Amino acid sequence: MLSIVFERYTAPARRVLFFGRYEASQFGSSIIESEHLLLGLIREDRSTSVPFLPLEAGEDIRTEIERRTSVQEKLSASIDLPLSPECKRILAYAGDEAKALNHRYIDLGHLYLGMLREEKSVAATLLTERNVKVDTLRQELLQRKVGNS
Repeated sequence: MLSIVFERYTAPARRVLFFGRYEASQFGSSIIESEHLLLGLIREDRSTSVPFLPLEAGEDIRTEIERRTSVQEKLSASIDLPLSPECKRILAYAGDEAKALNHRYIDLGHLYLGMLREEKSVAATLLTERNVKVDTLRQELLQRKVGNS
C-alpha cells in the first residue's frame, strides 16, 4: 500500500494509515485522500486517553465529509489503495514536524500538523474551520512529550 518507511511511525500512526485506507474503501474511492486520512486519524485519536480533538469535533468532521463527498459503491477493504500526492505531502510534513520537535517517532500529533501544513487539503480546511492551529498543536506536543521514546 505505502512506500513510506514505517520504522519512524508509532503503532497508532501506522493504524491511522490503515484506517485511512478503510475509510477510502467505504467511500468507494480508488485513492486515499486527505479526508480519509483525517477520518483514520480521528478514529485512532479517540482510542487514546487524551485525544487531540474533542469527541464532538470528530463526529462533526465525519458528518461534514459525508456531506461534501459523493459516496460511490464501497470497495473491498482488502484492496491496495495508493495515497494521493496530497497525502504523501502530509506524511512528509509529519516527518518534518517530528524532526523539528526533536522527536524520534512520528505520532498522531505530527500527523495533525502535517495535515494543517497541507493548507489547501480538505483535511486542513476542516481542521482550520474547527480552530485547530499549528502553533497551539506544536505547544501541546511539546507538553505531552509525544514521539520522544
